[in-house]
Amino acid sequence: MKIWDKGFDNAPQVDAFTVGKDRELDLLLAPYDIEGTLAHITMLKEVGLLAADDFALLRPALEALHQEALEGKFVITGEDVHSEVEARLGPLGKKVHTGRSRNDQVALDIKLFTRARLKGTLEKVSQLFNLLLARADELKDVLMPGYTHLQVAMPSSFGLWFSAYAEALCDDVVFLKAAWEVNDRNPLGSAAGYGSSAPLDRRRTTELLGFGSLAVNSIYAQMGRGRCERQVAFAYASLAETLGKLATDCCLYTSQNFGFVKLPDAYTTGSSIMPQKKNPDVFELVRAHCNRLQGIPNDIRLITANLPSGYARDMQVLKELYLPLFDELDSCLDMLLFALPGMEVNRSLMENPLYQQAFCVEEVNRLVQEGVPFRDAYREVGKAVAEGTFHYEGELHHTHVGSINNLCLDEIRARFEACFS
Repeated sequence: MKIWDKGFDNAPQVDAFTVGKDRELDLLLAPYDIEGTLAHITMLKEVGLLAADDFALLRPALEALHQEALEGKFVITGEDVHSEVEARLGPLGKKVHTGRSRNDQVALDIKLFTRARLKGTLEKVSQLFNLLLARADELKDVLMPGYTHLQVAMPSSFGLWFSAYAEALCDDVVFLKAAWEVNDRNPLGSAAGYGSSAPLDRRRTTELLGFGSLAVNSIYAQMGRGRCERQVAFAYASLAETLGKLATDCCLYTSQNFGFVKLPDAYTTGSSIMPQKKNPDVFELVRAHCNRLQGIPNDIRLITANLPSGYARDMQVLKELYLPLFDELDSCLDMLLFALPGMEVNRSLMENPLYQQAFCVEEVNRLVQEGVPFRDAYREVGKAVAEGTFHYEGELHHTHVGSINNLCLDEIRARFEACFS
C-alpha cells in the first residue's frame, strides 16, 4: 500500500513510469532519510506531538534501520525510501510523518547525502594537491618544453607543470566551498513548500542535523531543489575540467612523439592486434568521464529552468543525473592518486636538439641585457632560426614569482590551506 493510498489502484503502467529509478537511487539516500527521521521525531517529542513512550520505541528501531542501510542490507520493496522506512516501523511508523511532506524529506535527504559526498571529495582533492606539490618539488629542476598552439615555445619544468595543476585545485576548492555553503541550509519543516500548522521547531532540527543555517522561507526551501544541485554540479564540473586537462596532458606526454613521461607497464593496457602497444587508458577514461561531468550542470538547468515555484515531479529526474556524479568524479580522483606517483619523467628531455628553439626567448633576453633593443634582438634571433644557425647553451635565469626557478610552492600551499580556514 502506498502512503498516499486513497482506496483505488492506479494503472501498472503509471506506477512503473512514475516510480522510475527511485527504488535503485533511493538506496543511496536511505541512511540520510533515516537520519532525518530521527531528528524529526526527536523534535516532535520535544514539542509534544509524539509521546515519549512512542519515541522510546521508534528511536532504536530507526537506529537499527540506519545500521542496516550503512551495511548495504536495506531493501526497498515499496514506492520509495520514505514509504519503506515508514512501513518497516510498523504501526508506530504512521506517526513519523507528522508535519512533513515527501517534498521536504527528499530535499533533506539529498542535502545530507551531498554534504557527506562533498566532504569525501574535498579529502581526496587535498590528497591530490599534496601529491602534485610533492612531485613539483621533487622535479623542480627537471626541464621540459612548454608549448603554445602545440608548437615548441619556451622552457618549462616538470615542477612548473605539476604545481600549475596544484594551484588550479585552489580555484576548484573555492567553488566546492561555495557549493557547501549553498547546500548547508536545512529544508526540513517546509513540508510541501508552504509550511505546516503543526508547531514544528525547525531551528531544533537544524541543530540536530548539524546544518550551518536554515532555509527560512518554506517556498524557497522547495525552490532550492534543482538550484542547489546545479551549484554543486557546477563545482564538480570545475574540478572535472582541471582533472580532464591534466589527463589530456598525460595522454600526450606518454605518446612516443612526446616521450615526456612513462607509466609503469602494469598501469597500461594493450591492443588485440598491435603487440607493441602500451596504452594510457586510465588517463583517456579520466578525460572522458570529466568531459561528461562538465555537461551535468546544463542538463540540470534544462530540466528545471521553466518550472514554477511550487514542487513538480520533474525534480525526480534530477536524481538520475545528480546522485551518480559523485562516484564518477571520485573514481577519477582515485585513479590519478594511484597513477601519478608511479609516473616516471624523462630527465634528459631537453638534450634533444628538437627543443633548441624553446630557448629563443632566452637568447632575446640575453641580447636585451647587453643593450640591444628588444625588437632588434627579436629579429636577430628569428633570422638565426630561419637560417638554421640558432643555438643556445646559456643558463636559465627565471627569478620572478611563479617562474621555473621560483615556483613559490609555499605560497600555493598557503592559498590552498586558506580555503579550509
